[in-house]
Amino acid sequence: MSAAPARIPESLLALAVPIDDLTEYHRNPRTGDVDAIAESLRVNGQYKAIVVNRGTHTDRPNEILAGNHTWAAAKQLGWDQIAATFVDVDDEDAARIVVVDNRTSDLAGYDSELLADILEELPDLDGTGYDQDALDKLLDSRALPETIDLPSDGQGTGAMAKLEYLQWGYLQWSTMRVQITAAEVETLNQIYERYTTENRSDLGFGWHLLQAAHTETVEAPAVAVEPAPVKDQPVGDADADEDLEDEDA
Repeated sequence: MSAAPARIPESLLALAVPIDDLTEYHRNPRTGDVDAIAESLRVNGQYKAIVVNRGTHTDRPNEILAGNHTWAAAKQLGWDQIAATFVDVDDEDAARIVVVDNRTSDLAGYDSELLADILEELPDLDGTGYDQDALDKLLDSRALPETIDLPSDGQGTGAMAKLEYLQWGYLQWSTMRVQITAAEVETLNQIYERYTTENRSDLGFGWHLLQAAHTETVEAPAVAVEPAPVKDQPVGDADADEDLEDEDA
C-alpha cells in the first residue's frame, strides 16, 4: 500500500483506501463547493470518513454515498488515499442514505452571534469555509446593546451614568470589530475628511490615525450623574470646625 497522505490523522489511517478505487454516486443531486472543501482538507485534514457502498446489491462497486465532494476535493489536491467506511445496501437504501445525508445538512441552522464570536476569535479564516465578507455579514447581524454602564473615573461620570450606543458604526481590523458611538463616528469622519483633503488620497490613513495626535472636534455627549449622598458629620468634627472659626475671628 502506498504511503498515506499527511492530512489523514492517525485515528483514520486504518480506514484509508486508494482514492482511485472509488466512484462518485451516479445520481448525486447535491452540488458542492469543491474548492472550499479542498481548502478545508488542506488546512484541517480529513476529520471524518466518507461512506462507500460496496455495491454487491447494485452492481456499482465502491460507490460513494456520503462525501462525494470531499472525495473530489481530495483528488483535486492530489491525494492517493482517503479514509472511508463501507456499507453494503441495495439501490433503495443507497438512495435514502444519499438523500438524508444532504437533507440533514439543509435542516441544520446556526446561532449567528455565537458563530461570529467563534470566527472572530480565530487568527484567520483559513479552512473555515468563510471569508471576510461572510464574517462581516454575521457581524452586522449582531444586536447592539442599547446602553452601557460607565465606571466612575473622576471626570464627571458615575457608576449610574449611561451612554447610548447608536448603531452607526464600527472600527474593524482583520476579524476584530468594535462598536463606536455617534460622536466617535463624527470625529473619525472629520479626521478622515481632513486627511483626504490634504493628501488627495486615503492611502496611509490607518497609520495616520494610529500615530498622529488629534484634537477632538466633537464634544462627548453629556451624561447624567447622581450626586454623591452627603454623609452625616460627626459631632466631634462639628465642634472642631466651630473652634477653628473662633480662632479665625
